[in-house]
Amino acid sequence: MKCGIIVFPGSNCDQDAFYVMKSLYGIETVYLWHKDADLKNCDFIILPGGFSYGDYLRTGAIARFSPVMEQVAAYAKEGGYVLGICNGFQVLCEAHLLPGILLRNDNQKFVCRNIHIKPQTWNSLVTSEIPADQVLKIPIAHAEGKYYCDTKTLKQLQSNDQVLFRYCNENGEITSASNPNGSLDNIAGICNEGRNVFGMMPHPERASDPALGNTAGRFLFDSILSLVEKA
Repeated sequence: MKCGIIVFPGSNCDQDAFYVMKSLYGIETVYLWHKDADLKNCDFIILPGGFSYGDYLRTGAIARFSPVMEQVAAYAKEGGYVLGICNGFQVLCEAHLLPGILLRNDNQKFVCRNIHIKPQTWNSLVTSEIPADQVLKIPIAHAEGKYYCDTKTLKQLQSNDQVLFRYCNENGEITSASNPNGSLDNIAGICNEGRNVFGMMPHPERASDPALGNTAGRFLFDSILSLVEKA
């Protein structure tokens, strides 16, 4: 397996993602600059968090026009695996590789803290190995993390089993009080209809190293690597 980490001007979680894949899992991992014209034969692509292009206009709105995104779109269309984390999720939505959009948090502030999420489906590459009753404590760090879509799209996400995670409390209860940003239906992550493009606002790469005192994020990476390596 070979993993590619896309780097936009303003990315600040690219090294975190690289460290997890390369140092913690021993996966061949390369950086993909936003002007690259190919994906260097990578099997899995990660769009990391950060502030691509300074978050001017809307978050991810400029990054979606980077040359590398043409390659990502073509790769995803062919069934290639793509994961967008935080700003990467925003970019995937702006590029219409995932439905919906990320809006300003309800409190109009940047929120940086640990929250809890609960898997909503196990029919996906990023959740298939997570225990059914597992509640994950994962950090968030965003000002525009409020997921929103129209009623028709929400019904499609629900009926197609495309909601990956919902915000919950430490007991796994999905409540309005456990929603850190006002996301519609407490949605913290989704996938596309083809189930090969994934987006989530929480940062699993920041909860993967034992030195940080939290390894809940490894449930996702274990799941990803388990299935990809079997392919």
